[in-house]
Amino acid sequence: MTDDSLPALVGPVEVVGAGLIGTSVALVCSRLGLEVVLRDTSEENLRTAHGLGAGRAVTSSDRPQLVVVAVPPARIADAIVGALTRSGAVVTDVGSVKAAPLEAVAARVGAADLARYVGSHPMAGSERSGPLAASAALFDGRPWAVTPHAGADPRAVGLVEALVLECGAAPVRMAPDEHDRAVARISHLPHLAAVLVAGRLASAPAEHLALSGQGVRDVTRVAASDPALWHQILEANSEAVLDLLAEVRADLDALMRAVAADSAPDLVEILARGNAGTAAIPGKHGGPARPTRSVFVSVPDHPGELARLFGDAGEIGVNIEDVHIDHDPGRPVGLTELVVERGSADRLLAALESRGWTTHR
Repeated sequence: MTDDSLPALVGPVEVVGAGLIGTSVALVCSRLGLEVVLRDTSEENLRTAHGLGAGRAVTSSDRPQLVVVAVPPARIADAIVGALTRSGAVVTDVGSVKAAPLEAVAARVGAADLARYVGSHPMAGSERSGPLAASAALFDGRPWAVTPHAGADPRAVGLVEALVLECGAAPVRMAPDEHDRAVARISHLPHLAAVLVAGRLASAPAEHLALSGQGVRDVTRVAASDPALWHQILEANSEAVLDLLAEVRADLDALMRAVAADSAPDLVEILARGNAGTAAIPGKHGGPARPTRSVFVSVPDHPGELARLFGDAGEIGVNIEDVHIDHDPGRPVGLTELVVERGSADRLLAALESRGWTTHR
C-alpha cells in the first residue's frame, strides 16, 4: 500500500496517547502486522486499547522506528520533546494545531533532534472520545495534513507520509502556519458556529424542541464535542480563529441590517454566498463536487428495513453518495434521504416505487 519511493514502515511504532486518534492509528498498525507499543497516563485507556488489539504497554527496552504523539493540545509539546529525547525515532504528532507546538519544541531541542520531528494532522475524528470510539477505518479516504518545517529530515517526512498512506488517508503537505489558517476556516470556525446555534437550544421551550428535524441535528452535531479539549485547541490557534470570527461578525452585522430593512437584494446576496461556499467544498476523494439530488423514502423503523433499502438501491445500480435519516416523532417510520448523482435520481425513484417503497418527490 505504501508508495515505493517512501521509506518502509516496519515498526515498532510507539503511540503516545491511547484515545480516539491514537488508538485508531495503533489499530491500523497492528493489523498491518507491525509491533505497536502504547504509552498513556491513564491505565484504563491502556487496558482498553490493549483489549481492542491496539498493542501492548511500552517498556524501557523498546526502540521504536516511529513515535506518534496523540495527546491533548496542552500536553503535545512536552510529549514531543520527551519522544525526541528518549529515542532516535522519527516523531510525529496528530494535534489539530501545528505552529505553536513546533515553536515550543524548537526552543527546547537541538537542530539534530528537531530534524526528526514532522507534524501531521488527520482530518478525521468524532464527537465521541476515548479508545472505545476508535476504529481502524477512521482515516479511510480522509485528507491528512503533513506539515514539515524547514529543517525536517526528508526521510522523516517520507516515513510520516508512509504512515498516512498505510492508514488509508491522503497526505497533503502544508506549512505549519498555513495549516493552522486552513483548519481555523474549515474546522474551528464551523465548530464554533455549531456551538452558538446549539447554545440557543439549551433553554428552549419543550414545544419548540419537539419540532426539531434533521437540519438542526446536522448543524449542531459537532457541538457535542469535549469542551475542555476545544478550549485547548482554540487557545493554541487563537490568532487565526479571531481573524475569521471578525469576518463572521461583519457578515452577521450585514445580515441583521438586511433582515431589519427587509432588503431582498442584500439578503439574497448573503444567502447566495452560502450557496457558493457549499459548492466550493470538494466532493468525494477530493475531486470536484458532482451535481447530486436527494431521493426521500419512508422506511419502517424496525430491523432489516434500512438494509433492504440499500440492497434494493444496489440491485437497481445506483450508488448512494450520502444518507440522512429523520425520524418521525409520531410514527415508527424514518424519512431516509438518499443523496445520489442527479442523473440517477428519477431512475432510482421509479424503481423503488415499483418495489413497494413509499417515496416523496
